Amino acid sequence: MSFRTADSGARRRPARLRLLTGALALTLTGTLAACGSSDDSGTQESAAQKSGGAFPAKVATKFGTVTVDEKPKRVVALGWGDAEAALSLGVQPVGASDWLAFGGDGVGPWAEDLYDESPQKIGTLEPEYEKIAALKPDLILDTKSSGDQTRYDTLSKIAPTVGVPKGGDQYKISWEKQTTMVAQALGVPDDGKKLIAETEKKFEDAAGAHPEFKDRTITLGSRTASTWGAYVRGTGRVDFVERLGFRNNPAVEAKAGSAFSVPVSEENLNLLDADLTVMAPIGVTAKKISSDPLFKAVPSVKAGHSVVFDDPDISQAFAMDSVLSVDYALEKVVPLFSKAVKS
Repeated sequence: MSFRTADSGARRRPARLRLLTGALALTLTGTLAACGSSDDSGTQESAAQKSGGAFPAKVATKFGTVTVDEKPKRVVALGWGDAEAALSLGVQPVGASDWLAFGGDGVGPWAEDLYDESPQKIGTLEPEYEKIAALKPDLILDTKSSGDQTRYDTLSKIAPTVGVPKGGDQYKISWEKQTTMVAQALGVPDDGKKLIAETEKKFEDAAGAHPEFKDRTITLGSRTASTWGAYVRGTGRVDFVERLGFRNNPAVEAKAGSAFSVPVSEENLNLLDADLTVMAPIGVTAKKISSDPLFKAVPSVKAGHSVVFDDPDISQAFAMDSVLSVDYALEKVVPLFSKAVKS
């Protein structure tokens, strides 16, 4: 991360404009109508946005409807990717959780320089509630988390808390839904729609340019120092590849439960077999996976139809699944997938 200087706001504006320019073009061509926009004024901003936001803002969650009465000035972002969602909408959290241990400001390289002042770091699985309270937030974002009732109850006593959506327990929420909820909470729902429309168009373009992905099965797996696993539908990783035309490995789906992944034993590594097998190292090197004799014996791997992420930025962008990171991931992983499918 680079140090913040007096011109950091100037550096941030080009990135912000880049995110919104494509979306504005989509608005002009009417694409937003297909995304359910309720704005009948074409390119004109709503009166609420012109006055500083759509408040009181209401957000539906698993825990009921959360009302944000006024434009939040001190936001704490705790959920996986919530800080990046807020930053994409021009809001800098005063506190945030660094789920992927990026260090620095706790965001990936695709979101560098979007902070003027570094946020207070907050724990992930077990956030420090006293530290959060000391920040005096007027809004807490926890849209992508475990969905634990006690966690929510504790946070909501500190400030209005936008928790997981219905069905979003165990981090099962897409970047699209996350962006929508965060934009609603911040009082800028139309900005959220624009960002979503721009990103969806990029997925459509990538899928159209790569018909070889359509209906191919894919396994998205990971390996830690001691375990193997595979991700199931409802998670950001699987949502990402399904938008490109892939189908998640049916054998993995058959073992899906409430968690975002299923364990895979070494004796059953053939469960990873699919038209394309993609693996991410977690706390181990990529070579630890690619050189493993049992992994190399998986039919798809043996045939050359596999990708093991060896660039941490690519792996983390794919894992973060925020509206900012998926743009980076699309650029980087689509060529890798295409090469492996065609090999």
